[in-house]
Amino acid sequence: MLLLQPPRFLPLPRCRLAGRRRRRAPAPALAFHSQWKLPDVDTDAVQERVRSWLSKARGAVVDAAHAARDRGKHKEEAEGRTKQRKEEVEEQAVFMVPEITVERRVGRGWLSLDAVVAIEQFARLNGLTGRKLQRIFKALAHEHVHSDARSLVEYCCFRYLSRDNSSFHPSLREVAFQRLIFVTMLAWKDPYDEDNDPHSSLENYSVLGRLVGEDAFVRIAPAVAGVADVSTAHHLFRALVGTEKGLTLDLWTTYLGELLKVHHGRQTHKIGDNFLSDEQVLCIGSSRKRPVLKWEQNTAWPGHLTLTNKALYFEAIGLAGMKKPLRLDLTDHNTRVQKAKVGPFGSRLFDSAVSVSSGSMSNEWTLEFVDFGGEMRRDVWLAFINEIISVYKFIREFGPSDDDPAIHHVYGAHRGKKRAVSSAANSIARLQSLQFIRRLHEDPAKLVQFSYLSGAPFGDVVLQTLAVKFWSGKLNANSKVANQRSPQRHKHSEGSSSGQSHVLDIDGSVYLGKWMTSPSWASSHSVSFWRGSSVKHGVILNKSLVVADKSLVEKAMVACQEKSKVVEKTHATIVAATIEGTSTSLCNNG
Repeated sequence: MLLLQPPRFLPLPRCRLAGRRRRRAPAPALAFHSQWKLPDVDTDAVQERVRSWLSKARGAVVDAAHAARDRGKHKEEAEGRTKQRKEEVEEQAVFMVPEITVERRVGRGWLSLDAVVAIEQFARLNGLTGRKLQRIFKALAHEHVHSDARSLVEYCCFRYLSRDNSSFHPSLREVAFQRLIFVTMLAWKDPYDEDNDPHSSLENYSVLGRLVGEDAFVRIAPAVAGVADVSTAHHLFRALVGTEKGLTLDLWTTYLGELLKVHHGRQTHKIGDNFLSDEQVLCIGSSRKRPVLKWEQNTAWPGHLTLTNKALYFEAIGLAGMKKPLRLDLTDHNTRVQKAKVGPFGSRLFDSAVSVSSGSMSNEWTLEFVDFGGEMRRDVWLAFINEIISVYKFIREFGPSDDDPAIHHVYGAHRGKKRAVSSAANSIARLQSLQFIRRLHEDPAKLVQFSYLSGAPFGDVVLQTLAVKFWSGKLNANSKVANQRSPQRHKHSEGSSSGQSHVLDIDGSVYLGKWMTSPSWASSHSVSFWRGSSVKHGVILNKSLVVADKSLVEKAMVACQEKSKVVEKTHATIVAATIEGTSTSLCNNG
């Protein structure tokens, strides 16, 4: 801010302080008895000083006025954006429903308006009418299923989604499709009309103010490729909703909008000479306000940190500019990452760093993520790095080796490794999106699939189902593997060997027994799970989408959730008992 001072052609008079003796100040230049005369004063200089002072004063006033106007303008712009966003949400919440052909009367009641809209819209996407799709479902489904409204909603939605095999569904770029998925979650939550009113009107149908619950989100969102994982969907919902009662349309579209930005940024980022041609950039840590520091012998070097699907790259910023980037491989079986504390002279004052090592102590990085708002930035990057390390650990434990000729005997098995890495990349993208919209109400470690499952109860069985999902396929009829042994359900045997029975996925895909080298396959809870993993009455569209039943991954996650609740309850009981015991001890000692 500009400080105004009076013109300095006259010295300011000095005040004399009572009770203190001090040297007499010199007389003012124009004091009485001075030999100076008024004509001796340079009037031009005085006028110039006055003009300069007035100019500065005028400039300060103008600057203050501009600042006030800018503040008001920014406030108006913010209010305008808020109003515009509100209008957009209200506009998006209103649906223009085409001609309704759905038969609202089903076996157990009347379809709700949400169900009618979802069924009719997905029928059009499938190139059919709602009534035609209803009849197809009735012919396919078991008699206990085809009269269920919720199963009908699932069939219409899953049938369209099963047509795409990409890792991120292309229709998510369309706002209309985002709204349709939201309506489908509402329809799954309440598929029946509570009033059983067949004459309820779809005119001005709107979802404004409606809330999606956790069960509906966990069932529908993972079916859309890239939006959620079955294993982390519960935690994703809680991270989004926080203390709110449910998921709103505004929050849903905001999350998907940020997710699209993350994927678009990855596609547009150009791989330079510093990175290998087969690596994909996942995220970049570089900010003037929040730098990344690499600590070496009590010295912190700022720089740019880049995470790819295989490695970490750090480009230190020196006095002469950017230095040659360093690379740390994350695919090695000895790679580790953990929290770390850093500080000058080895003081370890700041709990805001991670330590990443690959192979040997000489190849260890200590990276500090400066975050004046707390430790969340460090925790997010810890989850990023740990997810890449965990997915390659998963590939080594459950996947075939790259030089295994049996890969070519199972259709699509050669793409299993790529599918697993893409799944990990999607987990990181979702965590980035939550970070951008400031919706991290959950531990970041619970939002990335492979690192979460590596420490979760029953997580090893969930990882087995993921392996079957990624690497299983139809057997080549001319292969030796197909002639050696017909595929069977996994049966318990002492240890894992190449002679062990193959595993069938729910769609008939085969996961070879020779790939079952992990000791976890021989565990009792694994054997028990695979014995009861068949689908009884559901309609199977593919290995991930089953109407009125669950896929293998979903079934394993149900057991994982139940065991996790038991562990959490036991831990809470132990903590409470410890606190109570400590309090009693203190009271007795007192």
